Amino acid sequence: MKHVLLIRHAKSSWDDAAMTDFDRPLNDRGKEDAPKMAERLLEKEVSIDAFISSPAKRAKKTASLFAKEYNRDKDEIILVSELYHPSSEAFYTAIAHAPNDANTIAVFSHNPGITEFANELTSARVDDMPTCAIFAVKADIKQWSEFKEAEKEFWFFDYPKGK
Repeated sequence: MKHVLLIRHAKSSWDDAAMTDFDRPLNDRGKEDAPKMAERLLEKEVSIDAFISSPAKRAKKTASLFAKEYNRDKDEIILVSELYHPSSEAFYTAIAHAPNDANTIAVFSHNPGITEFANELTSARVDDMPTCAIFAVKADIKQWSEFKEAEKEFWFFDYPKGK
């Protein structure tokens, strides 16, 4: 059994109107929410074996804050440029290329693509993934290349204001 955690980046800053969307950092709330959500996963005894992220600053920082809570080095984060403004196919490709020795992967990306992808996977629906939300699914597969065609099972959904 393999598990995918789709995680939308934490709340970002809009303080500098001249800054490009790609370079927007997390705001203070985002810097608080990301470790808090990682702690919730740890409380549920959810391991993360691989961290895969959009290279955009806010997604990469969210991934690094999760990695820190898991006592993992931020240099282990796999950056996939297609996860910035992603299509569903970009998610499937990123997942297919995940390390096969990883049983649980966390994929950090952006709306609207992450919500659209989450809604394709199972009968569970989410109107709009809030910042730092986690949509988790399971698939009875041995290799990540089998994920796209596999039957997926909804596991859980959580977000910072969800508790």
